[in-house]
Amino acid sequence: MTIKTILIPLDGSDSSRNALQTGIAMARDCGAHLDVVHVRANPKDAVPLLGEGMSGAVIEDIITAAEKEAVERARKAREIFDELCAAENVAWVDGPPAVGGPTATWIEETGREDEVVALRGRLADMIVVNRPTDSSPVSATMTLNASLVETGRGVLVVPPSGASNFGKRVAISWNGSAEAARAVAASMALVEGAESVLILSIGGDDASPDVATQLSNYLAWHGVCAEIETAPVSDSQVGETVLKKCGDWNADLLIMGAYTHSRLRQLIMGGVTRHVLAEATLPVVMVH
Repeated sequence: MTIKTILIPLDGSDSSRNALQTGIAMARDCGAHLDVVHVRANPKDAVPLLGEGMSGAVIEDIITAAEKEAVERARKAREIFDELCAAENVAWVDGPPAVGGPTATWIEETGREDEVVALRGRLADMIVVNRPTDSSPVSATMTLNASLVETGRGVLVVPPSGASNFGKRVAISWNGSAEAARAVAASMALVEGAESVLILSIGGDDASPDVATQLSNYLAWHGVCAEIETAPVSDSQVGETVLKKCGDWNADLLIMGAYTHSRLRQLIMGGVTRHVLAEATLPVVMVH
């Protein structure tokens, strides 16, 4: 699948700057267009129980403070957008058709970021979001989950350190699941453009011994010669082993399915997706 449109939510934080830098790098490699969206929070949402135990003056102060914060976050987000587009020679366009890439469009909406990204993300070839950390607001996790679960599209999760140079050494965590297949399909432009590709068949309890060979044969039809590495481990060790193998091989991008078991099971028992989202230091393309 070609990557021609990339959606990036930009909230004005330093981490969102990393996401935009990563998205620009991908857009340059793929000749793609960036839809950069800033979602302003509705100030009235700052008062969840409007009128419950609050005076009119207190409610007015809360809404005024929320409006000021929304304006400041929008200013910072637009400042980042303008600065990086100018520095990276990204052309600003109002919409299609744009010739070549990278190009970018600035979009502002009011509402909840996760809901806006869920709707807009369904018509993007790739969504680029930050990997939330312990200090990230709850909204960052909600946006990531909406991107993964509600769009059906590839999601490039950017580590806190950023990732402006990636895609030369691509690792694929492959277990033969439908989610992993969707991740490969969404990322074929990146796989085909890589210098080296590694298929990681890290065997959990339900792994099939020949799934890596099947994927290798599939990639060969696309002109990609991939190495294969296998490791029989327990389900609880898969995520840790995948990241260790990526580090040993110096991978700069990991492609994998997300929540190949039920999300409830992963939330209770842990899982590969949860571990990778918490620990990965390289960018990861995920698809549910």
